[in-house]
Amino acid sequence: MATQRILVVDDDPLSRDFLSEAVQALGHTAIVATDGDDALRQVATEQPDIVLTDLRMPGMDGITLVKALHERAPELPTVVITAHGTIQAAVDAMQHGARDFLMKPCSPETLGLVFDRIARTERLQQENDYLRSEVSGTRATPLIAHSEAMIELLRSAARISRSRGTVLVTGESGTGKERIAQYIHQNSSRAEGSFVRVNCAALSEQLLESELFGHERGAFTGAHRQRSGRFELADGGTLLLDELAEISPSMQAKLLRVLQEDEFERVGGQKTLKVDVRVIATTNRDLTKEVAEGRFREDLYYRLHVLPIHIAPLRDRREDILPLAEHFVEHFSTQNGVSPHSLTEDAQTCLLAWNWPGNVRELENVIQRAVILAGDEPLSADLMQYGPSSGASRSSGGLAAANMTIDDPEFGHIVANNTVADIERITILATLESTRGNKSEAARRLGLTARTLSNKMKIWKQAGLVA
Repeated sequence: MATQRILVVDDDPLSRDFLSEAVQALGHTAIVATDGDDALRQVATEQPDIVLTDLRMPGMDGITLVKALHERAPELPTVVITAHGTIQAAVDAMQHGARDFLMKPCSPETLGLVFDRIARTERLQQENDYLRSEVSGTRATPLIAHSEAMIELLRSAARISRSRGTVLVTGESGTGKERIAQYIHQNSSRAEGSFVRVNCAALSEQLLESELFGHERGAFTGAHRQRSGRFELADGGTLLLDELAEISPSMQAKLLRVLQEDEFERVGGQKTLKVDVRVIATTNRDLTKEVAEGRFREDLYYRLHVLPIHIAPLRDRREDILPLAEHFVEHFSTQNGVSPHSLTEDAQTCLLAWNWPGNVRELENVIQRAVILAGDEPLSADLMQYGPSSGASRSSGGLAAANMTIDDPEFGHIVANNTVADIERITILATLESTRGNKSEAARRLGLTARTLSNKMKIWKQAGLVA
């Protein structure tokens, strides 16, 4: 257990000295106060980790002190110790916020057990807070494998999960690197331990260091109390370092030491902490290129590259597109409280034709949007809108399409660079432009009913694809 600052509150000098020596013998730092008022001042200035207070003292007694501390600093653990203990006194102390109640004389071993129990409780609370924040609002994408590439990847991941080595998962954004990391953890001997994630790209260098290694009280402005880092929370489990290539050179050096020695110090601390953590790192960058250009440490790269695993982009495993789409259709239909949808044949054609630069994440977003816009209707090609440029601006560049022939040099460009749904929208908008907004005439030229044309325009307008 890490060194703690223990405030000993007792009006009896002999008892105070004994408890202080016991605290120091356990490897902790002892701070002393002679009464309740002195204790409140010491808490404000010294910021202890635990308060150990006598029950009977002149002026403010132990129960009153516990109550005052619970109101001012409810997260500060307090322990009441007395030679005049009764069951009622213990109940009163616990009701007012005390973590424990001990009888004098109290051995150093007993104190050590109490301090250890409090430290474990604090750590569990931190883990619960972390897991609650991670789980809230999140949903894991299932590992659907119909392509040979994905089936082989899962075979490799299963073999890797049985080992203890560091794993480097590479692949484009949206391919499911975090989900593979979870799969490896869930199938490993560490499955009962925590799976802790850190998004390295989302934090500044100082914040990332504190997140990974924790910090001591007063280590920097705003560090009002000691805090465990993600390495401590993941002890006995797995730590996922997401988008690792984004970290600075100085952080790379600190991380290398943890991977080599399994030890570190909290920010602002001097005590070395040992952990048993399996690290899985992910990146969408080419780390060999980053090493060659001096942006990533070569020794860290080889430390991470013990068990590499690469996820192919969705465009290279098209057998997975429709099974994934059908899963998302089922999920978002249930989520939105609508009848189960089906993908029309033209919708399936559109999904298979797109190259999915955003991979599985993009497919999920496309299906979610389609389910919302479809209502109770089947999911047709009209609803399959892809990419950041899908919309009115994307269509406006092809308004002349209706006046083109197949021999027009621009015709091939439009067909090659747009989906079937895009080409349909471009053609309809171009025809409306040529008829100066006359929907009946546009529908006649296009071979559509006026109602069908109106429904398409309504859907596009709701999706923000037309003005």
